[in-house]
Amino acid sequence: MIAFLFPGQGSQHAGMGRAWVDHPSWELVDEASEIAGRDVAALLLDAPAEDLRETSNTQIATVTLCLVALDAILRVGVEPRFVAGHSLGEYTALIASGALSFSDGITAVNERGTQIQKAAEINQGGMRAVLGLEDDAVADICACVDDDVWAANFNSPGQVVIAGSPSGLATAAAAAKQAGASKVLEVAVSGAGHCPYLSQAGPEIEATLHKLDLRDPEIPVVSNFDGDIHITADEFLEILPQHVSHPVLWRHGLSRMADEGVNSFVEVGPGKVLTATVKRTVPGAKALSVRTPDDLDGLIESLADMPGIELPHTQGEHLFTTERMVVSPAAGVYRALDAPAQGKLLQVGDSLGIVGEAEVRSPFAGELLDLLVVDGERVTATQPVAWLRTA
Repeated sequence: MIAFLFPGQGSQHAGMGRAWVDHPSWELVDEASEIAGRDVAALLLDAPAEDLRETSNTQIATVTLCLVALDAILRVGVEPRFVAGHSLGEYTALIASGALSFSDGITAVNERGTQIQKAAEINQGGMRAVLGLEDDAVADICACVDDDVWAANFNSPGQVVIAGSPSGLATAAAAAKQAGASKVLEVAVSGAGHCPYLSQAGPEIEATLHKLDLRDPEIPVVSNFDGDIHITADEFLEILPQHVSHPVLWRHGLSRMADEGVNSFVEVGPGKVLTATVKRTVPGAKALSVRTPDDLDGLIESLADMPGIELPHTQGEHLFTTERMVVSPAAGVYRALDAPAQGKLLQVGDSLGIVGEAEVRSPFAGELLDLLVVDGERVTATQPVAWLRTA
């Protein structure tokens, strides 16, 4: 059983999109730029590290690149049983689950970044990772500091991120080292996340979400708000506005997925932070990452070699030259209409349904092995809609 994991702020780095420029999935960057009214490609290719630290830049850039990598994975046929995202990454997980369309997801993330940036400018602070202490020990240190500092991210055994004012962080860091912490590291963000400093962003985020079409996820989403599985839109309408000022219970979510039988976790997007948390939290589980197109073949080979791993639709063009994925020519709602049944022999140009106003026609002749979308499902441009064996 496979889970896809999506990183949040702190995983970004200058030039993180360069490896994807020539990949077909890069076209999602142009779509994101149009939706957000910003040059997202410039953020992914040209922005210096300091600019990427700014929340309003980090969030839109990170989520867009994660969706590019996700699109590339879906093209080769690997699909998850669960999805989860660290902090900001929960929005990517909701897009991946079908709860938010690509357009609505980009809109929500762009607004979230703006509101968090405003709150961070009013209550200036930062975040630091404390390594080598238990969760309770770090929480107790923060509680004993006579300043603004809180335990904000419970990432894995021995790794807790704290957030607060510069003076509060300095005092807590010194106390943590005295208590035996192996390291205290600065996190590359421009504010104090997942603590009361961001509480004023919650109502604005809630207002944005109510303007969007948030649907029940088609894939269960494990939220790090409470480390549990959620399957309805109403749950996320309640969770997401609170999430920005609530601690991230990441390790709890990893353990929850492991309890459900997940034995392979794939980090999708820049960085390998989440891969490391899997290794520390779920011993024995497979922990993989897809950061560049070069990682795609390695992903399939690694998963295919694991006993008991179920790979829906992995017989894509990267595995067998006789099999192909037919992808959507546009973004929109898929309508099956007179879509052919499984097993039918197709000719080049045969219709597989309609997405928005665009007809999906097979560029190949061969046997239809499966339709990968259902009637009424919202799909993105280039998302696989059918799998067939060519004649």
